[in-house]
Amino acid sequence: MKAALPISLCLAVALFRSASAQHPPTTPAEMISNYRLQHGEGRVTSDATLNRIAHEQAAAMASKDVLDHGVLGPFFLRVAPSKAHRTAENIAFGYESFSKTLGQWINSSDHRENLLMHGASRIGIASAKSTKTGRTYWAMVIASGYESSRARSPKPTRLNHDEGNCRLEIAGLCLSTN
Repeated sequence: MKAALPISLCLAVALFRSASAQHPPTTPAEMISNYRLQHGEGRVTSDATLNRIAHEQAAAMASKDVLDHGVLGPFFLRVAPSKAHRTAENIAFGYESFSKTLGQWINSSDHRENLLMHGASRIGIASAKSTKTGRTYWAMVIASGYESSRARSPKPTRLNHDEGNCRLEIAGLCLSTN
């Protein structure tokens, strides 16, 4: 009976390890977070606004069957609703699975740089399939800077701030004729 307990315990640990190995990260955000953690960066979480922006990009590329960052217009205009201080986009086509697409991005220095954006905290990822060719198009938008330092910085101090002597004020700097 004493021998059965250690064998049962070893079997339970082996089954747990086997089950853990069979359940890799399930979402693209988890997969990217794991990659980022391996390279000294923080986790990212899925963001509804960024997901929408990525979906619009992927759908537009699929409908026109073209891989193009500008298919919907300039990137800076498309990501403006995110209110992020810094954003980047990766696009791809060809692979149906996200894990293969992620591998493609990791093997490209520019795409890898975007994946490892310092301070990134939110991400949006989407795919769409072309009805013409059956190609799967992917778009990822990653963002940082939601706690903008601009919102926390004190108002600029004025030099020569004697209101009566101020003839011209530019960006908080008072220029006087004295």
